[in-house]
This record gives sequence, C-alpha cells and structure tokens, in this order.
Amino acid sequence: MPEAPSAAHDSAPDTVLVVDFGAQYAQLIARRVREARVYSEIVPSTMPVAEMLAKDPKAIILSGGPSSVYEEGAPQLDRSLFEAGVPVFGMCYGFQLMATTLGGTVDNTGAREYGRTPLAVSKTGSTLFEGTPEQQSVWMSHGDACSAAPEGFSVTASTDVVPVAAFENDEKKLYGVQYHPEVMHSTHGQQVLEHFLYRGAGLKPTWTTGNIVEEQVAAIRAQVGDKRAICGLSGGVDSAVAAALVQKAIGSQLTCVYVDHGLMRKGETEQVEKDFVNATGVQLKVVDAQERFLAALAGVSDPETKRKIIGREFIRVFEQAQAEIIAEAEGGPEVAFLVQGTLYPDVVESGGGTGTANIKSHHNVGGLPDDIEFQLVEPLRQLFKDEVRMVGQELGLPDEIVHRQPFPGPGLGIRIVGEVTKERLDLLREADAIAREELTAAGLDREIWQCPVVLLADVRSVGVQGDGRTYGHPIVLRPVSSEDAMTADWTRMPYEVLARISTRITNEVKDVNRVVLDCTSKPPGTIEWE
Repeated sequence: MPEAPSAAHDSAPDTVLVVDFGAQYAQLIARRVREARVYSEIVPSTMPVAEMLAKDPKAIILSGGPSSVYEEGAPQLDRSLFEAGVPVFGMCYGFQLMATTLGGTVDNTGAREYGRTPLAVSKTGSTLFEGTPEQQSVWMSHGDACSAAPEGFSVTASTDVVPVAAFENDEKKLYGVQYHPEVMHSTHGQQVLEHFLYRGAGLKPTWTTGNIVEEQVAAIRAQVGDKRAICGLSGGVDSAVAAALVQKAIGSQLTCVYVDHGLMRKGETEQVEKDFVNATGVQLKVVDAQERFLAALAGVSDPETKRKIIGREFIRVFEQAQAEIIAEAEGGPEVAFLVQGTLYPDVVESGGGTGTANIKSHHNVGGLPDDIEFQLVEPLRQLFKDEVRMVGQELGLPDEIVHRQPFPGPGLGIRIVGEVTKERLDLLREADAIAREELTAAGLDREIWQCPVVLLADVRSVGVQGDGRTYGHPIVLRPVSSEDAMTADWTRMPYEVLARISTRITNEVKDVNRVVLDCTSKPPGTIEWE
C-alpha cells in the first residue's frame, strides 16, 4: 500500500462489496481489492439485495463457491442486483449465477476443469483484458460450463472445455470470468481485477493507510465524545496499534490497562511497560491478575471453554479497573468504552460478518460475555494483519512493536493442550524463549510470520536422557508464513536452526524430551492448535 497523501479525506471511502457464496477465496478477493487501493467488505450471499444496496457500494463482486447452480438449495441472487446500475463482477460460481439469472446458458455436462488452464482471449482490447496476452494461464475450479452468454454480453475469452469463459456488458457494467483471478496462479488475474475496478466501475485507487488513520480518528472522536475509554493492552501488534489510534483521537481520555494474567511469554510484561509507554506516552495501568486467571482455568482442558473463560475474566478485570480509574478521577467523565484490537480474520473465524461457521471463538469476538457493560471501540475490525502493520508505521510506532510476531490474546493458555497450570506455563515459557532466541539469531524474524510453540501437556513420550529412561512432554514448533492469517503455509526452516532449537529445548527445559515440527498448512489446520 503506497504512502498516504498529505491531503485530508473528509468522506467515507468508496466501497466494493464481495458477496461470499461459500468460497475458500472470499477473503483473498477482498484483500486483492484492497491491494488495488480500493476499500472492500465481505457480505454473505444470504443478505437481501436491498441491504446490499443500502450500503451504497460502488461495485459488487460475486465470489466463487462449492455449489452447482443446478443443485437444490444452491445460493441464488435476486435479478434486481443486476438491474440496480451498480457494476458487478462475477467469478466462477458468481459468473455462472450471473449467466443463468440473466438468461444465459450454463450446462451441467460433467466436463470439469481444475487447476492451471490455458485461456484464449478473443478480445484483448476489452474492458477486462486490455493489455493482457491472447494466451494466458488461469486457475479453474468448476464442473458446470457456460455455453451461451446472456443477451447483450460479448464473449471475450474461452478454453478448450468452456466456450464462454468470460463475458462483458459495458453498457450495463456487468462482467464475469469462469476462473479465479484472485489467486496468484492466474497470471494476469490482478490486472483483470483492477481493470474491472478502474475501467469497468470507474473507481480511483485512493484508499491508503493515511485514509484509514484519518477515518478512524474521526470515527473514534464521534463515538467517544467527551467520555473516557480504556484499552486492553496485550503487548501485541493489534492492541498496540488500536491503542495508538485511539490515543491519537482522544489523547488523555484513554487509559490503557495491561492485565498481567500470567499467560504471557518470558519477558513480555516488562517489554509492554517499557517499549509501548516510551513509544506513545500513553497512561498505563497494570493489573496483576495471575492468580485469578489460574484459578478460573483450573481443571479445564477444552480449548473453546478456555477461550471463553479467558475472555470473561478479561472483561471482569476491566470492569474492576474501570471502577478504580473512576475513583482515581474523583467523579470525572464516565469510562464507557473498551478499545479492542479485533481484526477482520478474528471476526470471520468467529462466524461474524459473512454468515460462515464459527471456527473458534476469539476472546475479543465470540468469547465476550453477554452482560458486558462497555461499548466497544474496534478501529481495526475491518483490517487484515498486514494492513494493521502499515497503520502502525503510519502512526510512527517503532519496528519492535509493529513487526512483532502475532501473539494470541488468550496467550499461552491456548498453547497448552490440556489443563493450564503454573508449572506448565513456566515450562512452555522457557521453551518458547529458546525458540525465539534462535530464530532471531538466525535472522528469521521477518521471514516467519509466526512460530507458536505448543506444549502437549496431556501427552507424554518415552525418551533417553542421561543414560536413563524419561517420560516427558513433547513440544511442537509451528512456524508459518502468511500475509493476513486467513491462509498460511508452514515455513521451511533451515535444518540447522531446527536442530539448535530442539537440542537446546531438550537439554535446558525440564520434563521435555521431544521436539516435533508441525508441517500443516491453513487450511486444513488453524495456526494455533487450540
């Protein structure tokens, strides 16, 4: 994302809606639109067209999906969407749905195309394909095929299997492609997407990190008014950037509360108190709640239950801090707002925003108690992680904070598979510290998105240490590479680095006799184990 312009932006950004038909790539489409410097939001296909149009979108993109347009109960769209005058771009299932809704023909022939497929562009000067080659490689994933475009549409591309692989109607500003332009395997996909945005929909690439800061500062001031807010500062990138944004908006009306819940990594409490306060000058209140959290988690092994307990205790501690802050202020402005570093992936995985299934409750989304007394301020709720880092840089936060590896709000509590105890936390802290030290020494901090270190507390394995039989815990290393945490792949770390980490952990950490590597991508596995 380029540097922000110096001019102020008073109006809300032009919005592109991505209608999710259950596609595995819906979030990626939204990201690609933002990479084109146009703001995007994801909405479920079950949202009525009137509600979509009420959002005043400047363009709409229809995602792919696993269904056939001929399946009973397959997602549909009211024809009025295509008659509202809003530019629409259909991809894969969205393309086929547009075709059938507007009178075209989609055949259930059983002819399938999956993976890389040669695309023949018949009209290289068209709105979508201007400046792209006649032959290009695209990523297909479909079983049905469009054999006839709707009336008024020009066919602009085909494959050996699909006679209509792309069509365009400039008069009505309706466009579609059978393939997935959002994935990198479609060699000119981003160019085609940008052609729709800029040429088809007439949008300008003006959405930047500067816009985000300006818009959120104005929104926060309007929401909070002359009242006060507290922010749960965890030391992670998300809460740090959220706090910096809110402080820029309301200054001394913000007090950050750092809850020392005993679930942090080695040395992180001291780092929060030193680095963030030095960088921002924010008012910081530290609450020692270690015994409270351990007592609440005693005997609990179920990961979802642990997340909800941690979320509940966070809120209760904040309520206590709120009372203390009010008392210290001697009846000053009401502390009515809670600032959270909720990100878009948190919202999506917790089943919010897209009508998707709940993958897991994030402590700041699905894990909040129903009787919360605060109004939430979530300035990062529509952002992906890499966009949050850019906002942090825009705000002048130091690299030590902005480029810190992500760390979950529930902390080490969800990196212990099994019951959380002080002894297990201390063990995991030492193993985690060794892994982080070796990654830093190897210069891998920027190459690796995140490296959770997991303790399999309820698992023991036989080992040999000091010529004797041991029965210790395994430690799992989970190094992953990602852009936004929506998808991830395991990082191919140098063997010598893995060997040093393994040797040090088994030598230096008591009761650990085995280190294993998690080489699972996301999907199917999430980044965190719990």
